[in-house]
Amino acid sequence: MSNARYGCVVDRPLTIEHGRNRFGRALRENRLRIALLVALVEGILVLVGEIPWWSVVLVAIVAVALYVAGGRKAGREEVRETSWIFAVSQLAVVLVPALALVLTAFAVVALVLLAVRRARRPPARPSLG
Repeated sequence: MSNARYGCVVDRPLTIEHGRNRFGRALRENRLRIALLVALVEGILVLVGEIPWWSVVLVAIVAVALYVAGGRKAGREEVRETSWIFAVSQLAVVLVPALALVLTAFAVVALVLLAVRRARRPPARPSLG
């Protein structure tokens, strides 16, 4: 049966899920985006030396422990989603310096390989022309 028959158009179901509210739904829909934005800002602060990396590791451990211990089982959706965002963003921040270290190592290895390859080339012969 079409809702257009009653003079209204519905683009999503009218059912209300138990334990959900507008703020909780907004957090759920945007949680990855929020977590990555927080991780990006914090990661930049870690890379420039404003936040010590060891403190980020400690906060990540606490964030994951809070999520596992109670956040994922919380009765309120806002608490579940906020604890997930907190844990994921802190884990991502821990990975930023590690990823920077790996990329730097790859760049150094590539430069060394290029230098060794260039050093092994025989000198160019002058043309007799």
